[in-house]
Order: sequence, then structure tokens, then C-alpha cells
Amino acid sequence: MHVGRRIRLRRTLLGLSQEKLGEALGITFQQVQKYERGTNRVGASRLYDLAAALDVPISFFFDDMPASDQLPGPKPKSTLHSGLSQTRKPFETPFQTGTDSVFSDQEASLFSRKETIELIRAYYRIPDAIVRKRVLELVRSMAPAIETETDPTS
Repeated sequence: MHVGRRIRLRRTLLGLSQEKLGEALGITFQQVQKYERGTNRVGASRLYDLAAALDVPISFFFDDMPASDQLPGPKPKSTLHSGLSQTRKPFETPFQTGTDSVFSDQEASLFSRKETIELIRAYYRIPDAIVRKRVLELVRSMAPAIETETDPTS
């Protein structure tokens, strides 16, 4: 389900319909819909194709994924190899440190809002990099200041 939500997020950020994505992958829009809803699992080769079609690394689909002990449902039984994966260093993305996301749940949910997606699309349609930077500065100046922790001794 998490991978499906990430597929939908990227597809909508790019402004693609399920039908257009399906055409790019050689599948029906119904199959894309099933992937996004989590009805059907996404195999490794299809995930590779999706990453190419959506212009993201494969790791994008696993960003902010909760740890397996936080997932609902039955826990897998212990196997001969259990514990090996717990000893390796977790993969990190630019938005993660260890297994913690730098975004709070509230911030992460903003990326699924239509208004956020429209704002991002409009921002990146501005052809001049200097103008984009000025727009960013304008928006930052209008937003309330972020409260940061300060050293009481300074």
C-alpha cells in the first residue's frame, strides 16, 4: 500500500493520468489503479519500469516507509536467518536519518494535498531560475517564522 501511495504521489506531481502512465508501461489504467490502491503487489521488474516512467530512483517508492514492526497485521515467524537484516545499516535517503523521516506526519501529509501539488507544479513552470528564487523568498517572507531551539546561555 505504501508503494502504491508513492506511485500515485509521483504520478500526480507529474500531472499524468492513470491512463497515460499505463500506456507508458504497456498496461491498462485499471492495473495502475490496482497498484496505487495496493490491491495488487508491484513486482521488481514492474517497479523498475515505474521508476523509469516516473523519472525517480527505485528507492523513492520506499521513502518514509514505516519499519516492519510498526506495520499492522501478523508478524512474520522467526526463520533460520532472522536477525541478519537487523545488523545491517539501514538505507538512507536525503529525507531520512536512520529510519526517521525529517518530515513529521503532518508535514508528510501536505504532499498529498491538491493545493501543494498545484503550487509545486506552478513553481517549476517558472522558466527563469532567478524569478523562481524570488518567488521562494517572497513566500518565505509571508510565512510565520519557524521557531528554532536556541541556546539559553547565548
